[in-house]
Amino acid sequence: MAQQEIPAASFGVVGGSGTLSSDFPARLPDKDIKILADNLIFDTPYGKSPAFRLFSVGEVRALSCRMHGWRSGVTRADASRQVFWVFREAGVVRVLSEGGVGTANHLLDPRDFLIPDDYLDLSNRKDVMLDGRYLLIMRDALCPELRASLLAATKKRFSGRIFDRGIYACTDGRHFESPAEVAMLKGCADIIGQSICPEVYLAREIGACYAGLYYVVNYGEGIRPKWSYGTMKDIFYDDAPMIGEVLAETIRETAAKERHCECLALRKETLLKDVYNEASDKG
Repeated sequence: MAQQEIPAASFGVVGGSGTLSSDFPARLPDKDIKILADNLIFDTPYGKSPAFRLFSVGEVRALSCRMHGWRSGVTRADASRQVFWVFREAGVVRVLSEGGVGTANHLLDPRDFLIPDDYLDLSNRKDVMLDGRYLLIMRDALCPELRASLLAATKKRFSGRIFDRGIYACTDGRHFESPAEVAMLKGCADIIGQSICPEVYLAREIGACYAGLYYVVNYGEGIRPKWSYGTMKDIFYDDAPMIGEVLAETIRETAAKERHCECLALRKETLLKDVYNEASDKG
């Protein structure tokens, strides 16, 4: 049954494959984490939302969903609209995303972390918005302040290699890319995934900061002769709790800080609104 009232929260967590097996954040040992409500489903203008979990880290409240809200029978575009419409109604001002990714950069290995500072949209989901009121300037689309907090939190919880910048190429999936596609991306991108777009656009549209933590789980085709499905499976199950700990630590790291970034200022009122209104009036 759909809930009528969306609870207030300042953080949104878009869970991906990195935390999918860990029931984030229910199994984390941190004593300041509390599950406040579960299986919250809301009516949105784009259909019923995925199930959300409301939790707190200390005094900070967050809403999270699993696997980007993707479900059978719901387009990925509508799933994204549902998630970010709920975030907007809840008052979310910071959004964290995570996921497993492949490589386009031959220097990256499985179990490397990358916190990208830019993206390349190769998906077909470009015209995904909530109401079209804004011109979205995509400079610093991945919030520098939130990225810095993610980096600090990752260093506290992880002793391996962490890269604090790079380019995420977003493809449609759900298949992995061919060797020719990966070769095309060499020199243009560092990691390849399927979720950063349209999330990065929708976060800017609702005026929220957005940043992502991405864990390398496989080599892009052609980077190495072969990559191991077994390694990817081990990462999926074994490393999910650690990724959850990083997200919780990032919320702690960021919660007490005021926003001094440009994320909200880079959302402008569209100059085309009169055109849209005239078209609507003519019906």
